[in-house]
Amino acid sequence: MRGILSLRKTGVFLLVFLTISLACAFAGGSKEAAPAQTQSTIVVTSWRTEDIAAVNAINAVFMKKYPNITVKFDPIKNTEYSAQLQTALETKSDRYDVIGVFPFGWVENYNKNGYIQPLNGLVKNLSNLPQAVLDKYSAGGSVVAVPVAAVAHGIYYNKDIFAKYNLKVPETWAEFISICDTLKQAGVNVIAQGAVDKWTLGEGGFPNWGANFYGGEATRQALMAGDIKFTDPRFVKTFAVLKSLVQYFVPGYQSIDYVAMQQLFKTGQAAMMICGGSWELAGFKAAGVNFGWFPPPVQNAGDKEQLCFLSDLGYSLSRYSKNTEAAATYLNWVSTPEFAQLFMTNIPGFYSYMPGNYTLDPAATSILKAVQSSVLTERLMAQKLSDKPPTGTDLLDDACVKVVLGEFTPEQAADYVQSGLATWFPFK
Repeated sequence: MRGILSLRKTGVFLLVFLTISLACAFAGGSKEAAPAQTQSTIVVTSWRTEDIAAVNAINAVFMKKYPNITVKFDPIKNTEYSAQLQTALETKSDRYDVIGVFPFGWVENYNKNGYIQPLNGLVKNLSNLPQAVLDKYSAGGSVVAVPVAAVAHGIYYNKDIFAKYNLKVPETWAEFISICDTLKQAGVNVIAQGAVDKWTLGEGGFPNWGANFYGGEATRQALMAGDIKFTDPRFVKTFAVLKSLVQYFVPGYQSIDYVAMQQLFKTGQAAMMICGGSWELAGFKAAGVNFGWFPPPVQNAGDKEQLCFLSDLGYSLSRYSKNTEAAATYLNWVSTPEFAQLFMTNIPGFYSYMPGNYTLDPAATSILKAVQSSVLTERLMAQKLSDKPPTGTDLLDDACVKVVLGEFTPEQAADYVQSGLATWFPFK
């Protein structure tokens, strides 16, 4: 679930994602690469083991279209993905042909080490995708991964619990806190949040509900440019907001991990989950929970929503693949509206960058509408700020946990992150 990503200018975000609205029309035909003539088998891997059935269903359509190519999906557990894939690539293993990657530092590092192949000229359908998106999956002057999907952060709530206490979806932070107080006073577990998996706080929470406090994309750009430091009052304020939320976390949050958080929400034992994203749609639907979703409440009525919409999955071609022609045929198909519709249908909550006229289910559509009406940003430390250790991602994760556990004040948390980044990042 973890992503490392970003677009450079806010205006580009809206332009890109207006193209994937339900009403948009795909312009320009795709030119798919001619299929390999000999029988080939390619292996695709990613960190999403939960998608095996869905990806197999998608790939079945490809194999019917290209009967001379067999596609096997062989994912690795997300917590083990980076290490196992790194080992395979370091030893020049040809086990995987197409590998799932994150944008920015991930693809730049893989390209620098010679693990993945440039796709310009090899995957002709790249021209179907917006250049601003391709830039996120580029390195060394070439596109090195086909952008597959992006996901949106936001807040899930249990509709039955909200209805029982006559609660309405909040628009402002004050309304949100009022809801939290009402539920707490009624003896309801308010927020399914734990402190075991650090990323849920630093990556799933801080740039999720926090973007409206620190200033979203404009502030992220200023931080990447080195124009501001992490001790800026906007970040201190966001840490203070995090501290204020702890009183609403489920009892025993200190020992609760992400899986337990999901289960608490799925089983109706908590009213809200505030660190998740659109990737949860399929799991929550399968669990039968009567849920809804809303974008993080703004500070004040009339404020523009700052929504964290992160580039997630891309597909790269392994340098050590012995089936380059077949893999290129597959990647050309991945960069078509046909694949995009299949992917979004089979894995709800993941959004393609491919322009097209698509049909999405109601839950996925409601999130997409919020995406289209918001100022979009990426996770705060996704780009540039996590290129070296100590990474901004790790520092922010650690700082958030220490705030939640009462080990850091908001000011100490901000100073901790800044001090770590300053050891290698060139602030002005």
